[in-house]
Amino acid sequence: MFFHPMDFLIFIAFGLSLWAQFRVKGTFNKYAEVPASSGLTGAEAARRMLDANGLTNVPVEHIPGTLTDHYDPMDRVVRLSDPVYFGNSIASLSVACHEVGHAIQHKVSYPMLVARHRIFPVVNLVSGVAPLLLLAGFFLKMAGLLLIGIIFFSGAVAFQLITLPVEFNASSRAKELMLKMGFIRNEEEQGANKVLGAAALTYVAAALISVLELAKYIMIFRESED
Repeated sequence: MFFHPMDFLIFIAFGLSLWAQFRVKGTFNKYAEVPASSGLTGAEAARRMLDANGLTNVPVEHIPGTLTDHYDPMDRVVRLSDPVYFGNSIASLSVACHEVGHAIQHKVSYPMLVARHRIFPVVNLVSGVAPLLLLAGFFLKMAGLLLIGIIFFSGAVAFQLITLPVEFNASSRAKELMLKMGFIRNEEEQGANKVLGAAALTYVAAALISVLELAKYIMIFRESED
């Protein structure tokens, strides 16, 4: 299992993931130096976008760190990191409005977000058990344990695949509303696209790694049955 032919593809996917993480930081830093024409901070843009979509009850909170931004569906709050909350750059507005996009998804019950919320508790439980079952099944040569591990791991893969349309949709909502509400001008849209596109690539890379690992485990299971 440790030196399977699929490991070569997984290694390439890990390289893509590292590159994607490097790119998102580089792209954010680049456009963090480009002030938005509106002069709004990320916190101000998020507040205006939330209010415009009837989400006056969703607060915008500051959270320490960099690129720690997220929407918390449990507490229904948008949390923005230092450079996003206080910054007035293209990067700051893009990230802030992306997180508001998730809050809007929550309000309208966007199907893929609903699905992700529903399977999260189960995935959170089984994803921790799956590696142990896979290792036990491999070393003990117990196909049954290996199969259960594969089924559990499949849940984690499904979660990551569902995350892709959720992230892309949030970015699409953000870009549309940023332009509509005058947060950015048409000529600034390219910068927003690059910031959000770089962030999306990290999710694509993570999903690719998981799919390749799942394919590897399925191949090992089939080989064990021969």
